[in-house]
Amino acid sequence: MNVTIIGLGLIGGSLALSLRQHGLARHLIGVEQSPAHARRALELGLVDEIEPDLAAAVRRADLVVVAVPVDAMIAVLPLVLDATAAHQVVIDVGSTKQALLAAVAGHPRRGRFVAAHPMAGTEHSGPEAAVSGLFEGKTVVLCDVAASDPDAVQLVEKVFQALPMRLLYLDGAAHDLHTAYISHISHITSFALALTVLEKEKEEQQIFDLASGGFESTVRLAKSAPATWVPIFRQNRLNVLDVLDEHLHQLQHLRELLAREDYLGLTARIEQANHIRKILP
Repeated sequence: MNVTIIGLGLIGGSLALSLRQHGLARHLIGVEQSPAHARRALELGLVDEIEPDLAAAVRRADLVVVAVPVDAMIAVLPLVLDATAAHQVVIDVGSTKQALLAAVAGHPRRGRFVAAHPMAGTEHSGPEAAVSGLFEGKTVVLCDVAASDPDAVQLVEKVFQALPMRLLYLDGAAHDLHTAYISHISHITSFALALTVLEKEKEEQQIFDLASGGFESTVRLAKSAPATWVPIFRQNRLNVLDVLDEHLHQLQHLRELLAREDYLGLTARIEQANHIRKILP
């Protein structure tokens, strides 16, 4: 099938590689606002061509993937659906869903849209961040599928299962709640940790020399682009604030135990945290 991908960064570019690798795309058309990113995507072979006209790129595709930041998604997706015919299918790959679903709820082509969130990524951005096999074995969340046409849902399921990915079905509100707890808190915590270390440790060489696997893995997400994450935090603000309040409460409790030299209490809290091993071996 012909596939148009709007936004050729980490997720859009990686999806292009995966679709080609698994023989799902006969021809890949890219739409990219940044001329530099467009040129690089062509050089890397992520897509076969760049189409500067959004409506034309949509009309030429069987499947359209919208992979722009979530704030831009709210403006772009209705334009994509405006240009969509009855046989075409549109998906997004955004990390928030409620605002997007509300933006297209009354659109005449709403049934051709399937809201999707592949739970995969890295801290890098741009076309050069595209990774072959990024989605293998990961989960993709499909949201509010009852509002999508059955044939559109079936096509999207077939595509993601072929990558291969696990399918999970949630409504938009549940998606945003649980991604705040699992994904969004991880990023905002990583940003905070990086800021803490940069504030306290003024010798950059010491950070470089002393950083080991634990620090590197914890702070890795702090390298993520603000252009991606500020819109996510904005759209999912209330859920992120809720989980952030609980995180601050847990940090304060650990601080109090350490300040009181209550090492038995600290041991008990760490042992309780260790229970995560039963969920994530």
